[in-house]
Amino acid sequence: MTARILVVDDVPANVKLLEARLVAEYFDVLTAGDGHAALATCEKTPVDLVLLDIMMPGMDGFEVCERLKANSRTAHIPVVMITALDQPSDRVRGLKAGADDFLTKPVNDLQLMSRVKSLVRLKNVSDELRLRAQTAQTIGLQELARVDRPDEPGSVLLVDGRASSQERLTRALKPIADVAVISEPQAALFEAAESSFDLIIVNANFDDYDPLRLCSQLRSLERTRFIPILLVTEQGNDERIVRALELGVTDYITRPVDPNELVARSLTQIRRKHCNDRLRASVQQTIELAVTDDLTGLHNRRYLENHLKLLIDRATTRGRPLSICITDIDRFKRVNDTYGHDAGDDVLREFANRVRATVRGADLACRFGGEEFVVVMPDTTPEMAAIVAERLRLAVESRGFDIPQAATVLNVTASLGIATLRPDGDTAEALLKRADMALYQAKNGGRNRVVAAAA
Repeated sequence: MTARILVVDDVPANVKLLEARLVAEYFDVLTAGDGHAALATCEKTPVDLVLLDIMMPGMDGFEVCERLKANSRTAHIPVVMITALDQPSDRVRGLKAGADDFLTKPVNDLQLMSRVKSLVRLKNVSDELRLRAQTAQTIGLQELARVDRPDEPGSVLLVDGRASSQERLTRALKPIADVAVISEPQAALFEAAESSFDLIIVNANFDDYDPLRLCSQLRSLERTRFIPILLVTEQGNDERIVRALELGVTDYITRPVDPNELVARSLTQIRRKHCNDRLRASVQQTIELAVTDDLTGLHNRRYLENHLKLLIDRATTRGRPLSICITDIDRFKRVNDTYGHDAGDDVLREFANRVRATVRGADLACRFGGEEFVVVMPDTTPEMAAIVAERLRLAVESRGFDIPQAATVLNVTASLGIATLRPDGDTAEALLKRADMALYQAKNGGRNRVVAAAA
């Protein structure tokens, strides 16, 4: 794993020590001697994580962290505070300022490196989602910053084997989250997979069960892979903490649990989950927009050209039939010339609705371009394809098309050409060409008819 780490400390010896540890793990290290230099570096240089001292002249670490998190360009950078301060109030203040962790000097090397690697992995996932969303221009940086701080409460699953700690943790989380409590780990795994949670808290207080097994299972399931996990464990159990971070546990807190720290850590994870959920939704929306025709809501030509090849390969491998139908609205140019393009758009939308209502669930309907549409029919013989095409032709002809802009109802017809995959081998291009030639024959033969291409 490689990443760029910024070490911020006004004591040169501390900087050199951390730099040596990080370089030994093959990290690229930048340094800053004060808060202003740290902010300037983060603003102009891509940084994957900041190791931040608190007690610095001019601007302390708390203010540096707050400024980083308030800036939409740097808010996504993980921050780990490393300081001699050891009071619970200092830890909570750091977490509330936006820090991802708060480590007290002297820091255990193994624990520090495990935490750094864990946070870098999380940032890599978030960066990939952010890049895709921004590239598609579906959401902007300001909107991302807003998503990081949602107003709605989170949904937390608490997995805890003891009633006394269940009550304490639930009471602490009540102001920020709806908490579901389960005592049995395997039941918790099923609940996490079936429901929607923003955070899973696993209390390592089971007498006869390894809590890291549950954490590992949560990370292996598709439904729970991206849910943050917060481990509650004994203080000083560094081996378990390191192993947990390696398994993908997002954060940890040691007993005795400070309620304020629990809330601060939980809020950080819930906010990150909400942000990444929004990013994933944006990416999904982008994919849908890329393969969907804006006007009709059907798949577009790009999707057809890619997916048709897959369907042909599958049909050929399985020895199954496959047919396609190309349909074209008759005399569509006359609609545009007489009533305008808005009326033409109304006809296209309604035509797409009738295609959608006529084809079967397994069929693929696409707008090929202009007034041409394609329906791909897997497991469909030529005879059955002709029946489907004729049903579509009748659906278009039988009822007029309402045109609100022109206050009229138009009679519309369509011509259709069908072709079937040849058993001795075929390509998407050849199949489409034969269907297009059949459509041409339907047009020349008087329109409003179905013509099948020669086998």
